[in-house]
Amino acid sequence: MGGAPAASAGGRCERPPLLPRVAATQGGGMLGKGVVGGGGGTKAPKPSFVSYVRPEEIHTNEKEATEKEVTLHLLPGEQLLCEANTVLKCVQEDSCQRGIYGRLVCTDFKIAFLGDDESALDNDETQFKNKVIGENDITLHCVDQIYGVFDEKKKTLFGQLKKYPEKLVIHCKDLRVFHFCLRYTKEEEVKRIVSGIIHHTQAPKLLKRLFLFSYATAARNSPATDPKKHAVMFDTLQDWCRELERTKGNMKYKAVSVNEGYKVCERLPAYFVVPAPLLEEDIEFFQGRGIPIWCWSCHNGCALLKMSALPKEQDDSMSQIQKNFSDRIYRTVHRPPYETAKTEDLSSNFLSLQEIQMAYSKFKQLFLIDNSTEFWDTDIKWFSLLESSSWLDIIRRCLKKAVEIIECLEAQNMNVLLLEDNASDLCCLVSSLAQVMMDPHCRTVFGFQSLVQKEWVMGGHCFLDRCNHLRQSDKEEAPVFLLFLDCVWQLVHQHPPAFEFTETYLTVLSDSLYIPIFSTFFFNSPHQKDMNVGKESQDSQSRPLNLLTVWDWSVQFEPKAQTLLTNPLYVEKPKLEKVQRKGTHFKLHSGFSLVAHQRQLSLPLTQSKSSPKRGFFREETDHLIKNLLGKRISKLINSSEELQDGFREFYDGWHSRPPSYQGLLLPHLEGPEIKVWAQRYLRWIPEAQILGGGGVATMSKLLEMMEEVQRLQEKIEARHHSQEALQAEAASPPRTSGRLSSLFPFALLQRHSSKPVLPTSGWKALGDEDDLAKREDEFVDLGDV
Repeated sequence: MGGAPAASAGGRCERPPLLPRVAATQGGGMLGKGVVGGGGGTKAPKPSFVSYVRPEEIHTNEKEATEKEVTLHLLPGEQLLCEANTVLKCVQEDSCQRGIYGRLVCTDFKIAFLGDDESALDNDETQFKNKVIGENDITLHCVDQIYGVFDEKKKTLFGQLKKYPEKLVIHCKDLRVFHFCLRYTKEEEVKRIVSGIIHHTQAPKLLKRLFLFSYATAARNSPATDPKKHAVMFDTLQDWCRELERTKGNMKYKAVSVNEGYKVCERLPAYFVVPAPLLEEDIEFFQGRGIPIWCWSCHNGCALLKMSALPKEQDDSMSQIQKNFSDRIYRTVHRPPYETAKTEDLSSNFLSLQEIQMAYSKFKQLFLIDNSTEFWDTDIKWFSLLESSSWLDIIRRCLKKAVEIIECLEAQNMNVLLLEDNASDLCCLVSSLAQVMMDPHCRTVFGFQSLVQKEWVMGGHCFLDRCNHLRQSDKEEAPVFLLFLDCVWQLVHQHPPAFEFTETYLTVLSDSLYIPIFSTFFFNSPHQKDMNVGKESQDSQSRPLNLLTVWDWSVQFEPKAQTLLTNPLYVEKPKLEKVQRKGTHFKLHSGFSLVAHQRQLSLPLTQSKSSPKRGFFREETDHLIKNLLGKRISKLINSSEELQDGFREFYDGWHSRPPSYQGLLLPHLEGPEIKVWAQRYLRWIPEAQILGGGGVATMSKLLEMMEEVQRLQEKIEARHHSQEALQAEAASPPRTSGRLSSLFPFALLQRHSSKPVLPTSGWKALGDEDDLAKREDEFVDLGDV
């Protein structure tokens, strides 16, 4: 590991970077309670490490750290399983290793590192704390991969180990990377903590052994909050009836309770909506399969529906029965000339779950960065790695499919019937995207949360399997819901004023997938939830289980932090003045997309897209980038040319007009318009941040101007009031924002490394480029980008 930094048991330590060759020749290294040179019987080279901590200070700090031990905070029902002391949490920035000594613990809910309290920042302006998950906490469900470092080699850890590593590296599903040095930890504690972490994060689990049930049981007597305050839950017949009335679909469709108690089908919710002519016997005939389930009604009377495919039969007589049944059911939504329908088979003509999983597995590796050197080494291959993952192309295909559905509903006045094997994956994705684009109600916080409840939770999306929460089968894992959130982020990025929520809202929602105190994302179907919770309630004489919904954001965030989840510049339909007044109550808007100039987030196409500023993508490298990437991205450049004539006319016609933020909303589908969700994917990488720059800086200044206008208006109004009110108003000075990170609120200023640099040698190796070769500096400075 090239030598560990010397530090006190609870303190922070730093050392200048060691060149790999120097580190390899240093014998003995440093021990936990002092600095020791030499070893192995050979003459030790002159040490390159300079300690600024005197030995007496080390022992004094050890004593103070022992007296002031950091307390482990446990949630109701949470139990400590194993722990290890004298663990060094390493942070590697700009090739400078820093570390904090502390305890590494594993509970039945999380892995937590308890280090120096000074690492916590108290700056109210930039603090965005989660009340459930701390900065150094990892829920067991958030662990993606565990690696061990043996003699400088990183290996994947699983099962029973014969040899235990000297360093533990944990990759998280929210793309954090943790390094824990175990060199100074007792051998027995190393075995206990490593084995415990591997077992509790990778071993298959039973549903009832999830922490969700332990927490709900322990919090059974706590006051229960009403989930309907935050979203329509769609767990009653009245909820579906009201949704039909809201979309004016109650003339052609009806809410049914034939599946109450899940008598017909365990996949479907207890209540749902079907075409009015459909008989209850038809629903029961194939246990809910082959039945058009209503999703949403358009203003022109057309509807978006979904249907699970009938089971494949080899028997000819049964196949004929299925065909006759399908034809009869299809006529309930397709009755020309009064009503026509188009069937969209997503199982055969669209993406597969394996395709989505494979693309994301490649894509996320771009952001699981161990250190600064690795970041810059991969920078030269950024475009090729990004394109080879196909993740952005999959996002574009999803958005394009949703626009195709909208064109049928809006322009052709046709019903659209989405067909999928179980109608619980891609049907949820495409129908939800179409509703976000067409229904402005779904672009509000309450409407969006209700949409997720309706299409995903009640729609039977297998969150348990797709997120692999039970670790029972990797074959079923696929980030379909995360893909949906990424597609929504593209819309938020392209049309910010149309959304009441921000990209920070989408980011924390994606993080909540792995927090097992909320029941929203930890069941495969409403039936599975009701059956398990019901049995648990019957086994106990006390109150029913208190299962939390993720939509109550007060569980995770204080009111001040929750303001970052809503967009102060959201264009409401009734009163624009109300929006302006509302904006003054927010410290900072984080809903506008963040464009990281250090690492371009989409593939460049034209010179007009390039930045004239100094930095990585400067004018003198434009032709080099185009020569390298021209052929590779040609399919993205011409992606919009794949559109059919009718679709092209509808798509271009909408984009030729100014957008109506309270009407239909279509995305740009061209290659460079589909970007990387910077806040989610780059937030833990200091080198990808811009100090005092990016979209956050622009929005911060805009909000300051709005607040100043509001103060001036209030001063004018105060002239008609008492002098005391005028003095009180004058006493409040204008707010001045600090130099925030472009990835605020997750990336804090105090964590930033110094100016990132990029070696030009990698560029020189690509070809003879005079404008790069003649650089007088060894590095290209990106500090003023």
